[in-house]
Amino acid sequence: MDGQEQQRYARYREDAEVLAAIGVCVQAQVDRVTVRLPRAVAEAAVAAWERDESAEPGVESREQYVLRDRAAELALIGLAISERGRWEGEEVVVSLDVAAAGAAVRAVP
Repeated sequence: MDGQEQQRYARYREDAEVLAAIGVCVQAQVDRVTVRLPRAVAEAAVAAWERDESAEPGVESREQYVLRDRAAELALIGLAISERGRWEGEEVVVSLDVAAAGAAVRAVP
């Protein structure tokens, strides 16, 4: 890495620290967010939680890692639905950790 690139990544590191400081503030103010989900996606999330995924991943590409990480986030939402979801007709109302809600929003193409 040349000097300019090192400086750029030093700035990125500082930016990441500021982002984390903002995260601490947000987390202190908004621990959970209540959402309504259609039955089909809620049931798919619960099924992801109930699936046995005990195999250790091998060497992964970046894309494979992202897919596995998103599947894990979905499973954690399924756990939340299983534990505290309240069915109202064709929807479930569930309080999600703000990080899980954020992960779902970041998965939107």
